[in-house]
Amino acid sequence: MFHAKRILVFFLDVSLAAAALTFAFLLRYDFQVPPQQWEVFFQGLAVVLVAKPALFTASGMYRNIWRYASLQDAYEIFKVVTFSSLFSAILIVFLKGPFALPRSVYILDYFFLFAMVAASRLIWRLYREMRVMPTLRKGKRTLIVGAGYTGSLLLREMRKQGNPQYNVLGFVDDDPEKKGLRLSGVRVLGGTNRLRALIRLHNIEEVIFAIPSGDAALMRKVLGACERAKVRCKTLPSVTALTVGKVSVTQIKDVEIEDLLGRDPVVLDQTAIGNYLTQKRVLVTGAAGSIGSEICRQVAHFSPSKIILLDNAETPLFYVEKELSASFPDLRVIPMLGDVKNQERVEAIFSDFDPEVVFHAAAYKHVAMTEYNPAEAILNNVQGTKVVADAAHRHGVQNFVMVSTDKAVNPTNVMGASKRSAEIYVQALAATSKTCFTTVRFGNVLGSNGSVIPLFKEQIRRGGPVTVTDRDVVRYFMTIPEASQLVLQAGCIGRGGEIFVLDMGEPVRILSLAEELIRLSGLVPYKDIDIKFTGLKPGEKLFEELLIDGEGIQPTTHKKIRVMAPVETDLATVTGTLEELFNLARRHKLADLIDTLKAIVPEFAPRYHFEIAPPPVFQWVRPDLFPPQKIALVRNLRVATNKQQGSAA
Repeated sequence: MFHAKRILVFFLDVSLAAAALTFAFLLRYDFQVPPQQWEVFFQGLAVVLVAKPALFTASGMYRNIWRYASLQDAYEIFKVVTFSSLFSAILIVFLKGPFALPRSVYILDYFFLFAMVAASRLIWRLYREMRVMPTLRKGKRTLIVGAGYTGSLLLREMRKQGNPQYNVLGFVDDDPEKKGLRLSGVRVLGGTNRLRALIRLHNIEEVIFAIPSGDAALMRKVLGACERAKVRCKTLPSVTALTVGKVSVTQIKDVEIEDLLGRDPVVLDQTAIGNYLTQKRVLVTGAAGSIGSEICRQVAHFSPSKIILLDNAETPLFYVEKELSASFPDLRVIPMLGDVKNQERVEAIFSDFDPEVVFHAAAYKHVAMTEYNPAEAILNNVQGTKVVADAAHRHGVQNFVMVSTDKAVNPTNVMGASKRSAEIYVQALAATSKTCFTTVRFGNVLGSNGSVIPLFKEQIRRGGPVTVTDRDVVRYFMTIPEASQLVLQAGCIGRGGEIFVLDMGEPVRILSLAEELIRLSGLVPYKDIDIKFTGLKPGEKLFEELLIDGEGIQPTTHKKIRVMAPVETDLATVTGTLEELFNLARRHKLADLIDTLKAIVPEFAPRYHFEIAPPPVFQWVRPDLFPPQKIALVRNLRVATNKQQGSAA
């Protein structure tokens, strides 16, 4: 059936070519053609009916889908008609001489043919859209915020749907020059300051935010108006996630908390990253984790020769390998089960695959879990880093990038102190190695396994309450793709020994985050879903820092990445102290382990906020700090504070 339509369009174009030449000939002679000219006309017509259809077919014009005809298709028609008309004219002149046909006939024929072929495609598209128009009114009554390129493409895609979900009644745009104008027949009704009134006036059921480059403030303004008017607000992906020129109805999604944070799109130096990743053997440790798996996805876009995925979690590693193999079928993906603490296993992987670039993302990252399991945190985060870094040094790896955390700055918990210890060792090794060792330090990532966002969403789904540790706690946030992209970028900036700090933007109050998530779920904080304050967990701070006092900070070639100068540390001294630390961890000598950790990281200052019996490590280190009556006092103070905060809310 599809081929039959192509044949039908082909014969239509043949008829139009004949009609165009006929009209041109008749018009040239004011519809009074001398009898002797008819023979010339038929000779020219024979040439046209052979040459033009052949060129139309050769141009691939019949492979287009004309129901979606656009300006690009009109340009294609223009090129084909121009070339075929020139070729036909040259052929007629060559066969019959320069005076076979009047010169004006060639010009008139060209314009007639272009107009008729273009009109035939336009009429077909109008016919298709007119058939769809009655069904459009059956969809949800919708406003599109953004009367620009994306909004126009979105409206066009909606009209292509056989069973449309949306009935677009108007656009909303803050450009005063657009007010009252029409975009594809749909009127621009006004600006976002009148959005709530427009929703009521037109009985709107849904609002779609179609400004991918719009800032968070505008998004919050639109979302607030929708919440007050009690209608759903949806959006399109960010400009970095949206394929240029391809806006689809299927891309419309609910507003997520990431859309409200105002993170600017990351602009990568594709050439620089490609220079150290393309056709290289890349090893990613912790490849099944949130950051590790995203690093794998980002690396895959730069066509390495192979990616070796190292993780000790079998099932997550299985799914990451399957995903990468499906998304990048030409890429060799090698999943390796193993523990970064196992020196023999790590050495075997380096010997077998000889990686040229290593991204070390394997780590225990949950503060409370590492407080209860300090020995395992030290062995995994510090010894594991040392094992992988030493292997990279021995095997002459070109680039080694370690993923660190803002909790390594003035740490108050074992996790932060362990990551700071790993940073110190990597810097010390970098001073004596040909491998370019760099560290990238950043804060929390939205949506990572175990982060507050999935926890809050699950609590909201269950009907609450949402648990927040403290009313004043703040954290830095960025999205997982943004963090992973900047890790790749930092890897090609480093010269060895630097610690890179990512621009985390402004810190976010966790309480505000919880309230916003409740609103995004269509509920009212403290009314539909309560918020409960539980107190800081072991080792937590009210706020995180990105720099240690005395660390010199400098800008880099990338505006979102800053660098701290390498710190000179004696490798032998650091190695000896770390070996002592590992021995204490293996023997579970927790009191001595904490003291040694403080010696390595002098700024490590544990803070205790326990309302229940603290982890054994802290009871054994300083049992005098935690008599039962003190724990009860802290608990009672927190209960009283919760009551006051609840009353204030």
